[in-house]
Amino acid sequence: MSNVLEHYHYLHQIPELGFEEVKTSNYIANKLEEAGYKVTRNINNTTGIVAEYDTGKSGPVLALRADMDALGHIIDGQHCARHTCGHDGHSSMLLTAAQELIKEGNIKKGKLKLIFQPAEELGSGALAMIEGGAIDDVDMIIGLHVRPKDECPKGFASAAMFYSASTTVEVDIHGIPAHGARPHLGVNALDAATMAIQAVNTIHLAPSLTYSVKATRCICDAGVTNAIPSEAYVCWDLRAPTNPAMDELKAKTLKAIELSVASIGAKADIKVSKEIPAAEIDDEVTKIIAESITDVLGKEGLKDPIFTPGGEDFFNYPRERDVKSGFWGLGVDLTPGLHHPDMTFDTSALENGVKITKTCALKVLG
Repeated sequence: MSNVLEHYHYLHQIPELGFEEVKTSNYIANKLEEAGYKVTRNINNTTGIVAEYDTGKSGPVLALRADMDALGHIIDGQHCARHTCGHDGHSSMLLTAAQELIKEGNIKKGKLKLIFQPAEELGSGALAMIEGGAIDDVDMIIGLHVRPKDECPKGFASAAMFYSASTTVEVDIHGIPAHGARPHLGVNALDAATMAIQAVNTIHLAPSLTYSVKATRCICDAGVTNAIPSEAYVCWDLRAPTNPAMDELKAKTLKAIELSVASIGAKADIKVSKEIPAAEIDDEVTKIIAESITDVLGKEGLKDPIFTPGGEDFFNYPRERDVKSGFWGLGVDLTPGLHHPDMTFDTSALENGVKITKTCALKVLG
């Protein structure tokens, strides 16, 4: 058995939000330095880490990436951080694989780079690492994510995860305050917010596309029950299977919000606060991952490609830089679902992730 569970149990107990992963990154960086890697901390003034092992021999530069951040939840009325997306598992698997790869000495050519990325949940962690030069010399990058049980059970893995594009739109709506007895003197921001929500709900793309757009937050309060509220805040979550489809969905959403709010005399300050591109996966890299899964789990353990409406900021790497990318999913019997406050999974399956990660690395650099 590897020491993946030792890493996992420690990281699971110190969940930290995006760009606040101080304890997490220090633990990982210290372990990588002890293993013999050249480690660069605080990439682009963040908690991000890049570790390198350069053989000094001609060959490709392979990057393996894991995310580190936890999610924010409100549980029993208290705000807290909790690992409910498995990023602690991702970091544990990559850290363990990194330790074993350098100890076993089977990397024979090129350079191995390990990217421990902050703030995936914020949608800006990958961009921060890119801006910090983390993949400027990288030829190929591979990422992974643990999967829900009904999608990919323990003992199975998929070599290709096709994530959707996702966008967050936040809107501050400005009306005019007035007494509840004289509504004609004001512009009700709550009415404007309701109209905007309904207008967005009428948006349609081609029926063949698996897309969605819905309001996920609405805050409006005049402070008393007999006054017209003048301010409202609404947030929308958008999903689309391709980047062109997202461009269309976003344009229609922004127009629907602007026109519906203006129709009653209110104003909308619209901000697109997070944009994550749809998956861009290279066939060559997917083949390497598929062969690695087969080597570890057998042919019966290789699942078909998975298409998901979820978003993953990993795909900013191939979008922003000329780098081949692959992304795979690991079965861990995860229930009841990602981002659920009580998410849990079979941690023994992390051993499979370590082995598949190592096998991928050696197929490229061995």
